[in-house]
Amino acid sequence: MTSIVIIAGDATSPQAKGPKVIAHVCNDLGGWGKGFVLSISKRWPEPEADYRAWHRGRAGNDFGLGAVRLVRVRPDTWVANMVGQHGMRSGSAGIPLRYDALEQCLTALAGHALELGASVHMPRIGCGLAGGKWSRVEPLINETLCAKGIAVTVYDHRVTGR
Repeated sequence: MTSIVIIAGDATSPQAKGPKVIAHVCNDLGGWGKGFVLSISKRWPEPEADYRAWHRGRAGNDFGLGAVRLVRVRPDTWVANMVGQHGMRSGSAGIPLRYDALEQCLTALAGHALELGASVHMPRIGCGLAGGKWSRVEPLINETLCAKGIAVTVYDHRVTGR
């Protein structure tokens, strides 16, 4: 089992050699325009274009909570669009993040990472606009990725206060 490494930095510029997957949480409404996705879109247009096409074609594909699509952005780097957020706002139904969907996404991501021999890089997924708590997300990452020996680096603006 590996441990999550938390460093200061930008998850769109992964600090590792070899194959890398940058993971993030998307909503199930087809919206792309706030939060970490803006950093992704500044660096590469392909993840947003793929996500929007995936959502448009949702009647005939697997788009929905718990689904993951990897988009290659460099020869050794992929972005994992993980649909783990229902809607975009907190309200009577609670926060947008769905922990069960996130766990499904992370389980699928583990399979992709193992197949590619890739390390996984991410911000504190689900803990920004999606409203999740790191105290609930971190154990999911440990159970689905780290327990399988996958190297995970979390990029944060602050390194303290895990």
